[in-house]
Amino acid sequence: MKAAFYESKGKISVGEGKSIAPGKGEVRLDVAYCGVCGTDVHIFHGVMDQRVSPPQTVGHEASAVVAEVGEGVTNVKVGDKVAVRPLHFGDEHPFDKGFKHVGKNLKFIGIDSSGAFQNSWTVPSYTLHKLPEQLSLMHGAFIEPLAVACHDVKIGRVQKGENCLVIGGGPIGTLIGYVLKEKGANVFISEVNETRLKMLNELGFTTINPAKEKLNDRISELTNEKMIDCAFEVSGSAPGVQTMTEVVNVRGRIVMVAIHGGEQKKVDLFKFFWSEIELLGARLYEEGDYDEAIRIADSGFIPFEQLITKVDDLDNIQNVFDEIDKNPEGMKYLIKCNDN
Repeated sequence: MKAAFYESKGKISVGEGKSIAPGKGEVRLDVAYCGVCGTDVHIFHGVMDQRVSPPQTVGHEASAVVAEVGEGVTNVKVGDKVAVRPLHFGDEHPFDKGFKHVGKNLKFIGIDSSGAFQNSWTVPSYTLHKLPEQLSLMHGAFIEPLAVACHDVKIGRVQKGENCLVIGGGPIGTLIGYVLKEKGANVFISEVNETRLKMLNELGFTTINPAKEKLNDRISELTNEKMIDCAFEVSGSAPGVQTMTEVVNVRGRIVMVAIHGGEQKKVDLFKFFWSEIELLGARLYEEGDYDEAIRIADSGFIPFEQLITKVDDLDNIQNVFDEIDKNPEGMKYLIKCNDN
């Protein structure tokens, strides 16, 4: 059994893994495809060594085929195509108020424990969502990041006809854009990378490059001065934090999607008071967000093929991560983990 192992900063090896027979309530999967997430890139850069335990297999944006089921498993059977919701909830805590997906004892499978960049992966059965037969396993690898986007839009309480701005047109920002479109919102994406702007324009999005034009003026023009009902900060940048409070209207909502670690960004709190703005945090996903993601994916609304930058074999995973470092404007890289 072959697996990839994060060894140390900038180094991933491929070697012999261990196929683990499923215990009670567990399922062993033949992993089909696993997308490379921004979190995986952070791990590759060595900034998450406090959570991972090298040599460790990472990866979590996975589609797979059920290979073996453990005792008591009834929600899937051998041969089913599935997507994985890689959350291990742990014990309930009163602090959580029942929201296990952001609970105090949450462990993320693929970061805090072994992940999907391997041929065979054993996970709890409750993490699995069956994929429609007509949805390809390649496209099934988009379900996890698409569920993130569904959760973000749900948190933003977006309604049909509202004006929405996505700040940052990377993989998650683009998927948020598609979910917003599917909900009937008017979508604008702010992005500074010319390669991504070209792709987003070709995909039919209305884009704004704030490095070349004044964002507020352009938003005002596009919305007949109504401005933005709900903004999504996905860039993780100081300019993005500044932008989010400038573009939203009275009682507008801001959904914080990006992880703003390290140095704190300056936030204009006066604008929250002046226009009764809401700031909403959004992290990960709930079970229903996966159901919604699968529904949207199965509808054919999102042209996944156009979002795939590259598909490569597990043996070449080091080269893929090296290429991502050299090609930051790429959209979605997939690792093929088995011949399915």
